Amino acid sequence: MIALAPSVRTLRVFQILWVIGFLIGTITHTADLILGGLDVYGGFPPGVRLFWVTLTVLDPITAVLIILRRRSGIVLGIAVIVADIAVNWTVFVLLGGLSWFGVINQSLFAVLILATARPLWIWFGRSSTRERADAGRAA
Repeated sequence: MIALAPSVRTLRVFQILWVIGFLIGTITHTADLILGGLDVYGGFPPGVRLFWVTLTVLDPITAVLIILRRRSGIVLGIAVIVADIAVNWTVFVLLGGLSWFGVINQSLFAVLILATARPLWIWFGRSSTRERADAGRAA
């Protein structure tokens, strides 16, 4: 069975969905910090608190790398979302304090990330190869 490659339009939709998802994370964590200060996650263990504050930086970096079609954005995005759902599900089950809505939506976003990473990887690699070739010819 031959698998058809997604169209460029479909790949752009995947790219946009990644960016939107990571920008939602950025806005959420930034708003938490603005409204609650550095002690916003005070009821949780220090490692969890540090992780959530760190996402305020990692989420927008991921979004920018995906906008720029960098494979490093795919790697970072997978690492961030897998770590995030692992932390959040652990907190949800063991400590509580998180909503079903949040952990389910993040899990669905993780499925999207994992399902679209390979086609984006291929697409991002093609653009990088072309750009290097074009730069070499221009020099």
